[in-house]
Amino acid sequence: MSLVQTDYDTLKTCLDKFAAQLATVEATGNMIVERLRQGKTVFACGNGGSATDSMHLCEELVGRYRGNRRPLPAISLNTDSSVLTCIGNDYGFDEIFARQIEALGKADDILVGFSTSGNSENVARAFRAAKLNGVTTILLAGKDGGKIKAIADHSIVVESDNTARIQELHTFILHAWLELVEVEDWG
Repeated sequence: MSLVQTDYDTLKTCLDKFAAQLATVEATGNMIVERLRQGKTVFACGNGGSATDSMHLCEELVGRYRGNRRPLPAISLNTDSSVLTCIGNDYGFDEIFARQIEALGKADDILVGFSTSGNSENVARAFRAAKLNGVTTILLAGKDGGKIKAIADHSIVVESDNTARIQELHTFILHAWLELVEVEDWG
């Protein structure tokens, strides 16, 4: 069997297992829409490829996904290099997201944390800071959800040890959320 066929088969198996979580994807997506309607902000964070997922979600909300609509408030906590290096230098890498949530997060905002392992310490600390500010947390993880699953208000876990397959389903989730945003009339 070819490597491509093996990857395809692995993805298909992940998709089949993931089907049980579609209601959670829809519920969290509808919550995001509701909070955006209330003028709340969506924050997102992650490391490596998960940082890219964070940026992807936020740029589509601020810019657009498919159709023209008003820009929606979303901030990827990965993008300001001066803030990241300041906090990293003064407080350590584990604080780079938490400190930003402490400064910017308001009650009923949403923080989406992407972590394929569910164990990224800087994402975990951001979730703890979010709780103190009344920010609702949504974890997109892999494996068994890791330690962050116990902290998160909502968790969507791709039950796989394969980082590529986890990230592919995280992209599906953020696109599903964006589809729910796009069907709304934003005036």
